[in-house]
Amino acid sequence: MVVLSLLRPGSFLLVFLTTLLFLTEPTAPEMILTVVNNCPFTIWPAIQPNSGHDVLERGGFGLETLNHRSFPAPVQHWSGRLWARTGCTYTNGRFSCATGDCGGRLECNGAGGATPATLAQFTLHHSHNDLSSYAVSLVDGFNLPMTITPHEGKGLCPVVGCKANLLATCPTNLELRSPAGHGPLVACKSGCEAFGTDELCCRNHFNSPQTCKASSYSEFFKHACPATFTYAHDSPSLTHECSSPRELKVIFCH
Repeated sequence: MVVLSLLRPGSFLLVFLTTLLFLTEPTAPEMILTVVNNCPFTIWPAIQPNSGHDVLERGGFGLETLNHRSFPAPVQHWSGRLWARTGCTYTNGRFSCATGDCGGRLECNGAGGATPATLAQFTLHHSHNDLSSYAVSLVDGFNLPMTITPHEGKGLCPVVGCKANLLATCPTNLELRSPAGHGPLVACKSGCEAFGTDELCCRNHFNSPQTCKASSYSEFFKHACPATFTYAHDSPSLTHECSSPRELKVIFCH
């Protein structure tokens, strides 16, 4: 009552209404992110936030075959990417992976992964309709089949991704073998990574929708997995927006 007596007439009402507005301001409904490993081997999912966003699940974890891991998505706007590392081992006290390695650590803590790797890309809780955008990208190559399945969303919320195992059909000049290029095939490189030209990497003069075009290498990925990005300026319509999904499920292998 002492505090209230110091307020100007009408101030208490103003404070009350402001507090009520704060308490009743709509917030994004809780969303769950689930990572599912249907591969016949252990994988090590990794998550990298875009600049300024929180690291989720310390950035990486192990996931045994036929298991899943669910965790809450941020309740505010968040964007980032998720991929799976494969062939990970501890050797001489150092953790390393044949694909998707994030600098020799189990928990990537915001670090990116080595290419090639199949990527899930997210922008969660944006716009006044609480849209969550998602896409699967093979721009940086392929290491595992991956799909994204939304649950209980409103509007058009398709399943997208790549169910095909492209290692079985990967062109010889795109193959990544580990270790030292002579071991088993572990990933399929993009044309950019394999040859490094500005045209294939959509760099410099080629870094625009007008000059960055599909190549025979990106068309290999596109033919097998049409619902994925396969080069830097691929069709924007491949990013799907789902309103208020209850869950976004990333599934590796099928």
